[in-house]
Amino acid sequence: MHGVEILFQPGVFPRLFTGLWVTVWIAGISVILSIPVGLLVGWLMTVRNGLVRAVMRIYLDFIRIMPQLALLFIAFYGFARAFDWNLDATGACVLVFVLWGGAELGDLVRGALESIPRSQYESAYVLGLSSWQTFRRIILPQALRRMLPASVNLATRIVKTTSLAALLGVIEVIKVGQQIIDANRFAYPQATLWIYGVIFFMYFFICWPLSLVARHLEKRWAHD
Repeated sequence: MHGVEILFQPGVFPRLFTGLWVTVWIAGISVILSIPVGLLVGWLMTVRNGLVRAVMRIYLDFIRIMPQLALLFIAFYGFARAFDWNLDATGACVLVFVLWGGAELGDLVRGALESIPRSQYESAYVLGLSSWQTFRRIILPQALRRMLPASVNLATRIVKTTSLAALLGVIEVIKVGQQIIDANRFAYPQATLWIYGVIFFMYFFICWPLSLVARHLEKRWAHD
């Protein structure tokens, strides 16, 4: 099994785990910041103001139409330099993933809010609850419950999409793997399979638990 020896070279696994930490950090921050953005966008998509809804729809459509890689290039090579922003490659990645995740999560929030029967609102008003109390105590908990499985799946997509950060020079796990392969291309010409095989399992062990959580929630709440 030629090339497997690369995995036993000093420093290979520590470097890969250091790159994995960068990947997890970018994904984690992006997911956390996407939550308030998505909740706000989703709520704005349901307000009665037609102009606000139109702006949110344009935002969502723009994010969905543009490839994530193009958005990264626009943020890092376009806006950051055109407006002299002090934005490094990691910051550009977080910005794009938050805007993307917020848009996708916002659409999930919109769908969940609109799926709540009107009778829920009417019953709350009969009980004397205000509009804010109705939203906070009755509507939002039900909406979060309905959208949570899909939101977990979105989190796994964000984790996997962080691999694009390597194209901006971010030293995350994919970039580290490329560096290790390039540095040992003559001594271990078949190292690519083994290095990327390890990276595959790293991504798998991050995303697999999230997929299990999403599947469990879908089965648990399928008939609610």
